[in-house]
Amino acid sequence: MSTQATEVSHVQVPYTLTRLGVVMTPEPDNELESEGVLNPASGHTPDGRLYLLPRMVAAGNVSRVGLAEVNCVDGVPVSVDRRGVVLAPDEGWERGLNNAGVEDPRVTWVPDLGVHVMTYVAYGPIGPKLAIAVSDDLSSWRRLGPVHFEYQPDLDTDLNLFPNKDAVFFPEPVPGPDGEPCYAMLHRPMWDLGWFRPGEGVHLPAGVDDDRPSIWVSYVPVAAVEQDIRALTHLHDHRQVAQPEFPYEDLKIGAGPPPMRVEEGWLVIHHGVTGHIPPGWDPSTQRVTYGAGAMLLDALDVSRVLARTPEPLLTPETDDERTGTVANVVFPTAVETIAGRTYVFYGMADARIGVARLDRTDRTT
Repeated sequence: MSTQATEVSHVQVPYTLTRLGVVMTPEPDNELESEGVLNPASGHTPDGRLYLLPRMVAAGNVSRVGLAEVNCVDGVPVSVDRRGVVLAPDEGWERGLNNAGVEDPRVTWVPDLGVHVMTYVAYGPIGPKLAIAVSDDLSSWRRLGPVHFEYQPDLDTDLNLFPNKDAVFFPEPVPGPDGEPCYAMLHRPMWDLGWFRPGEGVHLPAGVDDDRPSIWVSYVPVAAVEQDIRALTHLHDHRQVAQPEFPYEDLKIGAGPPPMRVEEGWLVIHHGVTGHIPPGWDPSTQRVTYGAGAMLLDALDVSRVLARTPEPLLTPETDDERTGTVANVVFPTAVETIAGRTYVFYGMADARIGVARLDRTDRTT
Protein backbone atom coordinates (compact mmCIF):
# COMPACT_ATOMS: atom_id res chain seq x y z
CA MET A 1 0.00 0.00 0.00
CA SER A 2 1.45 3.35 -1.01
CA THR A 3 1.59 6.11 1.58
CA GLN A 4 2.90 8.77 -0.77
CA ALA A 5 0.72 11.57 -2.11
CA THR A 6 -0.18 11.14 -5.77
CA GLU A 7 0.88 13.47 -8.54
CA VAL A 8 -1.37 16.42 -9.29
CA SER A 9 -3.00 16.74 -12.70
CA HIS A 10 -3.34 19.94 -14.71
CA VAL A 11 -6.93 20.49 -13.51
CA GLN A 12 -7.39 23.91 -11.90
CA VAL A 13 -9.13 24.79 -8.64
CA PRO A 14 -11.81 27.24 -9.80
CA TYR A 15 -12.49 29.02 -6.51
CA THR A 16 -11.64 32.32 -4.84
CA LEU A 17 -11.92 33.70 -1.31
CA THR A 18 -12.93 37.31 -0.65
CA ARG A 19 -12.60 38.63 2.92
CA LEU A 20 -15.69 40.33 4.29
CA GLY A 21 -14.73 41.29 7.82
CA VAL A 22 -14.62 40.31 11.48
CA VAL A 23 -17.56 38.43 13.03
CA MET A 24 -16.27 37.74 16.55
CA THR A 25 -13.74 39.38 18.86
CA PRO A 26 -12.86 38.64 22.49
CA GLU A 27 -15.48 39.92 24.90
CA PRO A 28 -14.06 42.53 27.28
CA ASP A 29 -13.68 41.27 30.86
CA ASN A 30 -14.63 37.69 29.85
CA GLU A 31 -11.87 35.66 31.50
CA LEU A 32 -12.64 32.67 29.28
CA GLU A 33 -11.62 34.75 26.24
CA SER A 34 -8.72 36.69 27.70
CA GLU A 35 -6.30 35.20 25.15
CA GLY A 36 -8.64 35.19 22.15
CA VAL A 37 -11.54 33.61 20.28
CA LEU A 38 -10.48 31.80 17.13
CA ASN A 39 -10.63 28.81 14.78
CA PRO A 40 -14.37 28.04 14.97
CA ALA A 41 -16.40 25.07 13.89
CA SER A 42 -19.95 25.65 12.67
CA GLY A 43 -23.33 24.02 12.24
CA HIS A 44 -27.09 24.44 11.99
CA THR A 45 -29.46 23.48 14.79
CA PRO A 46 -32.64 21.52 13.96
CA ASP A 47 -34.57 24.79 13.73
CA GLY A 48 -32.21 26.02 11.00
CA ARG A 49 -30.26 28.59 12.97
CA LEU A 50 -26.54 28.91 12.23
CA TYR A 51 -23.96 28.75 15.01
CA LEU A 52 -20.22 29.01 15.37
CA LEU A 53 -18.37 26.88 17.88
CA PRO A 54 -15.31 29.04 18.58
CA ARG A 55 -12.19 28.06 20.43
CA MET A 56 -12.18 30.31 23.51
CA VAL A 57 -8.76 30.75 25.11
CA ALA A 58 -8.39 31.67 28.78
CA ALA A 59 -5.24 32.67 30.64
CA GLY A 60 -2.54 30.02 30.49
CA ASN A 61 -3.61 28.94 26.99
CA VAL A 62 -6.53 26.90 28.37
CA SER A 63 -9.08 26.39 25.60
CA ARG A 64 -12.79 25.62 25.65
CA VAL A 65 -15.35 25.27 22.86
CA GLY A 66 -18.13 27.82 22.92
CA LEU A 67 -21.41 28.27 21.10
CA ALA A 68 -22.35 31.53 19.35
CA GLU A 69 -25.38 32.22 17.15
CA VAL A 70 -24.51 33.94 13.87
CA ASN A 71 -26.27 37.18 12.95
CA CYS A 72 -26.60 38.00 9.25
CA VAL A 73 -27.44 41.18 7.37
CA ASP A 74 -28.70 40.59 3.83
CA GLY A 75 -27.48 37.01 4.11
CA VAL A 76 -23.92 37.99 5.12
CA PRO A 77 -22.57 36.97 8.57
CA VAL A 78 -21.67 40.09 10.55
CA SER A 79 -21.69 39.24 14.27
CA VAL A 80 -22.57 36.63 16.89
CA ASP A 81 -24.52 36.27 20.13
CA ARG A 82 -22.79 34.07 22.69
CA ARG A 83 -24.61 31.04 24.08
CA GLY A 84 -22.06 29.74 26.55
CA VAL A 85 -19.54 26.88 26.67
CA VAL A 86 -20.34 23.44 25.25
CA LEU A 87 -17.06 21.58 25.80
CA ALA A 88 -14.34 22.11 28.41
CA PRO A 89 -11.20 20.12 29.34
CA ASP A 90 -13.01 18.13 32.01
CA GLU A 91 -11.57 14.70 31.24
CA GLY A 92 -8.18 13.58 32.55
CA TRP A 93 -6.84 12.97 29.07
CA GLU A 94 -7.71 16.57 28.10
CA ARG A 95 -5.41 18.14 30.67
CA GLY A 96 -1.95 17.73 32.17
CA LEU A 97 -0.44 18.99 35.38
CA ASN A 98 0.59 22.26 33.71
CA ASN A 99 -1.71 22.46 30.67
CA ALA A 100 -5.26 21.81 29.54
CA GLY A 101 -7.48 22.38 26.56
CA VAL A 102 -10.03 21.25 24.03
CA GLU A 103 -8.86 23.05 20.91
CA ASP A 104 -9.63 23.84 17.27
CA PRO A 105 -12.93 21.99 16.81
CA ARG A 106 -14.09 20.98 13.34
CA VAL A 107 -17.75 19.98 13.06
CA THR A 108 -19.21 17.95 10.20
CA TRP A 109 -22.94 17.34 9.87
CA VAL A 110 -23.32 13.72 8.73
CA PRO A 111 -26.91 13.27 7.45
CA ASP A 112 -26.74 9.48 7.27
CA LEU A 113 -25.95 9.36 10.99
CA GLY A 114 -28.19 12.24 12.02
CA VAL A 115 -25.46 13.83 14.14
CA HIS A 116 -22.81 16.51 14.09
CA VAL A 117 -19.36 14.93 14.41
CA MET A 118 -16.80 17.10 16.18
CA THR A 119 -13.10 16.40 15.90
CA TYR A 120 -10.98 18.36 18.33
CA VAL A 121 -7.50 18.46 19.80
CA ALA A 122 -7.27 17.29 23.40
CA TYR A 123 -4.25 19.03 24.91
CA GLY A 124 -3.48 16.43 27.54
CA PRO A 125 -0.56 14.99 29.53
CA ILE A 126 1.51 14.04 26.47
CA GLY A 127 0.56 16.91 24.18
CA PRO A 128 -2.02 17.32 21.40
CA LYS A 129 -4.08 14.24 20.57
CA LEU A 130 -7.23 13.92 18.49
CA ALA A 131 -10.63 13.16 20.00
CA ILE A 132 -14.23 12.94 18.79
CA ALA A 133 -17.61 14.00 20.18
CA VAL A 134 -21.11 13.90 18.66
CA SER A 135 -24.28 15.96 19.06
CA ASP A 136 -27.70 16.34 17.46
CA ASP A 137 -28.26 19.92 18.64
CA LEU A 138 -24.76 21.54 18.90
CA SER A 139 -25.33 22.23 22.60
CA SER A 140 -25.00 18.81 24.23
CA TRP A 141 -21.93 16.82 23.17
CA ARG A 142 -21.19 13.18 23.92
CA ARG A 143 -17.52 12.29 23.94
CA LEU A 144 -16.69 9.17 21.98
CA GLY A 145 -13.12 9.39 23.26
CA PRO A 146 -9.60 9.73 21.88
CA VAL A 147 -8.90 8.63 18.31
CA HIS A 148 -7.14 5.28 17.90
CA PHE A 149 -5.22 4.55 14.70
CA GLU A 150 -5.10 0.82 13.97
CA TYR A 151 -1.61 -0.58 13.50
CA GLN A 152 -0.62 -0.82 9.84
CA PRO A 153 2.46 -3.02 9.26
CA ASP A 154 3.54 -1.41 6.00
CA LEU A 155 4.02 1.95 7.77
CA ASP A 156 6.52 0.39 10.19
CA THR A 157 5.28 2.69 12.96
CA ASP A 158 2.37 3.34 15.31
CA LEU A 159 0.49 6.53 14.47
CA ASN A 160 -0.78 6.70 18.04
CA LEU A 161 2.73 7.69 19.16
CA PHE A 162 2.59 11.06 17.44
CA PRO A 163 0.84 14.35 18.16
CA ASN A 164 -1.89 15.08 15.64
CA LYS A 165 -4.06 18.03 14.66
CA ASP A 166 -6.36 19.44 11.93
CA ALA A 167 -8.72 16.47 11.79
CA VAL A 168 -12.06 16.65 9.98
CA PHE A 169 -14.56 14.12 8.62
CA PHE A 170 -16.11 14.01 5.18
CA PRO A 171 -19.89 14.55 5.43
CA GLU A 172 -20.85 11.38 3.57
CA PRO A 173 -19.41 7.93 2.92
CA VAL A 174 -16.61 7.63 0.37
CA PRO A 175 -15.03 4.54 -1.20
CA GLY A 176 -12.41 3.02 1.07
CA PRO A 177 -9.13 1.58 -0.26
CA ASP A 178 -10.86 -1.74 -1.03
CA GLY A 179 -14.03 -0.10 -2.38
CA GLU A 180 -16.04 -0.61 0.81
CA PRO A 181 -18.15 2.43 1.79
CA CYS A 182 -16.30 4.24 4.58
CA TYR A 183 -16.34 7.38 6.62
CA ALA A 184 -13.03 9.15 6.07
CA MET A 185 -11.12 11.56 8.28
CA LEU A 186 -8.37 13.94 7.20
CA HIS A 187 -5.70 14.58 9.83
CA ARG A 188 -2.18 15.94 10.27
CA PRO A 189 0.34 13.79 12.22
CA MET A 190 3.64 15.34 13.34
CA TRP A 191 6.68 13.07 13.33
CA ASP A 192 9.10 14.82 15.71
CA LEU A 193 9.05 13.09 19.11
CA GLY A 194 11.71 15.37 20.56
CA TRP A 195 8.95 17.39 22.26
CA PHE A 196 8.17 14.37 24.45
CA ARG A 197 11.53 12.65 24.79
CA PRO A 198 14.46 15.04 24.29
CA GLY A 199 16.86 13.79 21.67
CA GLU A 200 14.41 11.24 20.23
CA GLY A 201 13.96 13.29 17.04
CA VAL A 202 11.97 12.47 13.93
CA HIS A 203 10.47 9.05 13.18
CA LEU A 204 9.07 8.83 9.65
CA PRO A 205 6.71 6.09 8.47
CA ALA A 206 8.01 3.74 5.81
CA GLY A 207 7.69 5.25 2.34
CA VAL A 208 7.71 8.85 3.61
CA ASP A 209 10.86 10.93 3.07
CA ASP A 210 9.63 14.41 4.06
CA ASP A 211 9.22 15.18 7.75
CA ARG A 212 7.10 18.30 7.25
CA PRO A 213 3.57 17.89 8.68
CA SER A 214 1.24 16.84 5.85
CA ILE A 215 -2.38 15.89 5.27
CA TRP A 216 -3.29 12.22 5.76
CA VAL A 217 -6.55 10.29 5.51
CA SER A 218 -7.82 7.32 7.51
CA TYR A 219 -11.02 5.30 7.16
CA VAL A 220 -13.67 3.41 9.12
CA PRO A 221 -16.30 1.19 7.42
CA VAL A 222 -19.85 2.53 7.33
CA ALA A 223 -21.15 -0.84 8.55
CA ALA A 224 -19.04 -0.61 11.71
CA VAL A 225 -20.26 2.92 12.48
CA GLU A 226 -23.91 1.98 11.90
CA GLN A 227 -23.49 -0.83 14.39
CA ASP A 228 -21.79 1.40 16.99
CA ILE A 229 -21.05 5.09 16.42
CA ARG A 230 -18.03 4.77 18.71
CA ALA A 231 -16.32 3.05 15.78
CA LEU A 232 -15.61 6.55 14.45
CA THR A 233 -12.71 6.66 16.90
CA HIS A 234 -11.11 3.49 15.47
CA LEU A 235 -9.57 4.31 12.09
CA HIS A 236 -7.45 2.27 9.69
CA ASP A 237 -5.96 2.27 6.17
CA HIS A 238 -3.85 5.36 6.78
CA ARG A 239 -2.31 7.06 3.77
CA GLN A 240 -0.79 10.38 2.91
CA VAL A 241 -2.89 12.74 0.80
CA ALA A 242 -0.69 15.81 0.28
CA GLN A 243 2.68 17.18 1.35
CA PRO A 244 3.80 20.81 1.31
CA GLU A 245 4.50 21.66 -2.32
CA PHE A 246 4.30 25.40 -2.95
CA PRO A 247 6.15 28.32 -1.31
CA TYR A 248 3.23 29.36 0.92
CA GLU A 249 3.20 25.79 2.33
CA ASP A 250 6.92 25.58 2.99
CA LEU A 251 6.73 24.55 6.69
CA LYS A 252 3.53 22.50 6.81
CA ILE A 253 -0.04 22.13 5.63
CA GLY A 254 -3.27 21.03 7.30
CA ALA A 255 -6.92 20.55 6.45
CA GLY A 256 -9.47 23.22 7.32
CA PRO A 257 -13.28 23.05 7.11
CA PRO A 258 -15.19 19.85 6.27
CA PRO A 259 -14.64 18.88 2.62
CA MET A 260 -17.31 20.12 0.22
CA ARG A 261 -18.72 17.97 -2.59
CA VAL A 262 -18.29 19.79 -5.90
CA GLU A 263 -18.58 18.69 -9.50
CA GLU A 264 -14.88 17.84 -9.78
CA GLY A 265 -14.83 15.77 -6.58
CA TRP A 266 -14.18 17.12 -3.07
CA LEU A 267 -13.03 20.67 -2.37
CA VAL A 268 -10.72 20.95 0.64
CA ILE A 269 -9.81 24.40 1.96
CA HIS A 270 -6.49 24.06 3.77
CA HIS A 271 -3.79 26.17 5.38
CA GLY A 272 -0.15 26.48 4.44
CA VAL A 273 2.58 27.85 6.69
CA THR A 274 5.90 29.59 6.07
CA GLY A 275 8.44 31.08 8.47
CA HIS A 276 10.03 29.69 11.64
CA ILE A 277 8.54 27.62 14.48
CA PRO A 278 10.93 27.02 17.42
CA PRO A 279 10.69 23.86 19.54
CA GLY A 280 7.80 23.65 22.01
CA TRP A 281 4.10 24.52 21.96
CA ASP A 282 4.14 28.24 22.83
CA PRO A 283 2.44 29.92 19.84
CA SER A 284 3.72 33.36 20.85
CA THR A 285 7.28 32.30 19.94
CA GLN A 286 6.39 31.50 16.33
CA ARG A 287 7.45 33.73 13.43
CA VAL A 288 5.16 32.45 10.73
CA THR A 289 2.66 33.32 8.04
CA TYR A 290 -0.47 31.20 7.61
CA GLY A 291 -2.30 31.39 4.28
CA ALA A 292 -5.42 29.63 3.01
CA GLY A 293 -5.25 27.43 -0.09
CA ALA A 294 -7.43 24.78 -1.68
CA MET A 295 -7.21 21.39 -3.32
CA LEU A 296 -9.54 19.05 -5.17
CA LEU A 297 -9.69 15.37 -4.22
CA ASP A 298 -10.94 12.52 -6.38
CA ALA A 299 -14.48 11.46 -5.42
CA LEU A 300 -13.59 7.81 -6.05
CA ASP A 301 -10.33 7.97 -4.09
CA VAL A 302 -10.07 10.83 -1.62
CA SER A 303 -6.36 10.13 -1.09
CA ARG A 304 -5.76 11.28 -4.68
CA VAL A 305 -5.23 14.99 -5.31
CA LEU A 306 -6.59 16.25 -8.62
CA ALA A 307 -5.48 19.87 -8.31
CA ARG A 308 -4.01 22.40 -5.88
CA THR A 309 -3.73 26.16 -5.73
CA PRO A 310 -0.08 27.16 -6.35
CA GLU A 311 -0.80 30.51 -4.70
CA PRO A 312 -2.87 31.08 -1.55
CA LEU A 313 -6.50 32.16 -1.87
CA LEU A 314 -6.18 34.35 1.23
CA THR A 315 -3.16 35.75 3.06
CA PRO A 316 -2.84 38.02 6.12
CA GLU A 317 -3.33 41.59 4.96
CA THR A 318 -5.54 43.44 7.45
CA ASP A 319 -4.54 44.59 10.94
CA ASP A 320 -6.87 41.97 12.43
CA GLU A 321 -5.02 39.24 10.54
CA ARG A 322 -1.53 40.58 11.13
CA THR A 323 -1.68 41.44 14.84
CA GLY A 324 -2.66 39.10 17.67
CA THR A 325 -1.49 36.12 19.72
CA VAL A 326 0.29 34.80 16.63
CA ALA A 327 0.86 37.48 14.01
CA ASN A 328 0.09 36.95 10.32
CA VAL A 329 -2.48 34.16 10.48
CA VAL A 330 -5.55 33.29 8.44
CA PHE A 331 -6.67 29.82 9.51
CA PRO A 332 -9.86 28.49 7.82
CA THR A 333 -11.90 26.03 9.89
CA ALA A 334 -15.60 26.23 8.97
CA VAL A 335 -17.73 26.57 5.86
CA GLU A 336 -21.47 27.25 5.51
CA THR A 337 -23.94 28.14 2.78
CA ILE A 338 -26.36 30.98 3.51
CA ALA A 339 -29.03 32.05 1.02
CA GLY A 340 -27.15 30.43 -1.85
CA ARG A 341 -23.76 31.92 -0.95
CA THR A 342 -20.89 30.00 0.64
CA TYR A 343 -18.86 31.49 3.47
CA VAL A 344 -15.62 30.36 5.11
CA PHE A 345 -14.98 31.29 8.73
CA TYR A 346 -11.37 31.58 9.81
CA GLY A 347 -9.12 32.44 12.72
CA MET A 348 -7.37 35.81 12.51
CA ALA A 349 -3.95 36.04 14.19
CA ASP A 350 -5.09 33.48 16.78
CA ALA A 351 -7.16 36.25 18.38
CA ARG A 352 -10.47 36.78 16.55
CA ILE A 353 -12.72 35.30 13.85
CA GLY A 354 -13.27 36.53 10.32
CA VAL A 355 -15.43 35.50 7.38
CA ALA A 356 -14.72 35.31 3.66
CA ARG A 357 -16.97 34.52 0.71
CA LEU A 358 -16.12 31.46 -1.36
CA ASP A 359 -16.89 31.94 -5.05
CA ARG A 360 -16.57 29.65 -8.00
CA THR A 361 -14.87 31.33 -10.93
CA ASP A 362 -15.78 30.91 -14.59
CA ARG A 363 -12.64 28.87 -15.36
CA THR A 364 -13.22 25.59 -17.08
CA THR A 365 -11.76 22.38 -15.69
